[in-house]
Amino acid sequence: MSEPAGRILGAWRQIDATIRPTGRVFYGWWIAAAASGIQMLSALLWMQSYGVWFVVLQDEFNWSKAIVSGAFVMTQIQFGLLAPVQGWLVDRFGPRAIMRIGLVIFAAGFMLFSQVETILAFYLTFALIALGSNLAGFPTVMVSIVNWFNRHRSKAIAVGQLGHPLGGISVPIIVFALQVFGWRETALVSGVLVLLLGHPLTQLMRHRPAPHEFVDGIAEGTPAERALRDTSRQGYSIRQAMRTRAFWLISIGHACSLLVVSAVMVHLVPHLTEGLGYSLTMAGGVVAFMTACHIGGQLIGGYFGDRLNKRLICAGCLVVHAVGLLLIAYAANVVMVIAFVLLYGTGMGIRGPLAVALRADYFGPKAFGTILGVSMSIAMIGMSTGPLVAAFTADAFGSYEIGFSVLAAGAAVGAVCFFAAKPPTEQPG
Repeated sequence: MSEPAGRILGAWRQIDATIRPTGRVFYGWWIAAAASGIQMLSALLWMQSYGVWFVVLQDEFNWSKAIVSGAFVMTQIQFGLLAPVQGWLVDRFGPRAIMRIGLVIFAAGFMLFSQVETILAFYLTFALIALGSNLAGFPTVMVSIVNWFNRHRSKAIAVGQLGHPLGGISVPIIVFALQVFGWRETALVSGVLVLLLGHPLTQLMRHRPAPHEFVDGIAEGTPAERALRDTSRQGYSIRQAMRTRAFWLISIGHACSLLVVSAVMVHLVPHLTEGLGYSLTMAGGVVAFMTACHIGGQLIGGYFGDRLNKRLICAGCLVVHAVGLLLIAYAANVVMVIAFVLLYGTGMGIRGPLAVALRADYFGPKAFGTILGVSMSIAMIGMSTGPLVAAFTADAFGSYEIGFSVLAAGAAVGAVCFFAAKPPTEQPG
């Protein structure tokens, strides 16, 4: 056998041993796949396609950028307030029950959104959409994955988060539906799809491995050795975590990264169509290309996150966020747009799973839902602020250059925070 063929065979055996450690697929990977499917629904229907809805609603109602951005900001504030309670509920009752409630609210929000005529109705229905999406989405599904994995945690989180970029790369489907069927019809059908596709996926979710199951699917070793690997009931309480310096630095660093993420999510399509003269279809293609890079970055992050220093990788990704945002802010040609897509998309993909895995590594899974929820409530300050900074500066100065530059500086601050977020020295009680 040739050397390249031997390497390929060796890599395949390693992958197979990770997925099927006992000769059959470890159940934790089914949980990660279901998490990905749920997040794809959320990303496709509103998170990743919000910029497209933004343009359509502006054309329909002639609302300002600040008004349309305000709905997105409101939903992020809502998430920040809800996240600690949601994390506690998931730790207490498990993810499946919370996800089912969330899917019903998510679907109802879209169905009501299809009937919107006023700004107040728009804000209220988007609040429902966001509430349902959050309850069924990211914080809830991450608790399951963290409890089912230890050695392969970064990989599993990366798989679980793949739905977000997969939803983004599918944004042209939403563009097509809006152009062919209209936004009201698209919103109504979206609500129906949430119920039809989401409910079967929730059936796969489990909170923690049962006594006869093993973290990472690895059954070898004595009972004492298996107990040592099973970290699903070990770790910090929320009070203990909040007393550490690392908790605050990670939370602030994550908030700084979300300054950029939220601004790009809401304002990239308007910037491309208004500032750079792209058609809505072309702008949708840029979003799809960016999220293809996101997928590649996420797989890279999942692989190297279980091998290298997550903290330093996250810090580097924040630097890439800042550079990418400056490139698109001052883009004078297609080369700068492509450079932004490659840098920002890949960097966001790498950082995503590692920011979650870093918290789990530092604080353990015992109260992970609550710890993630409180930390995300802090990070949501960035998610809420980014779109507003971009919107107000664009309305005031007629372009996104100044706003994007300010947000790029915020990302640089985030890089410093992640770099300084060394493992806590305090021991859990």
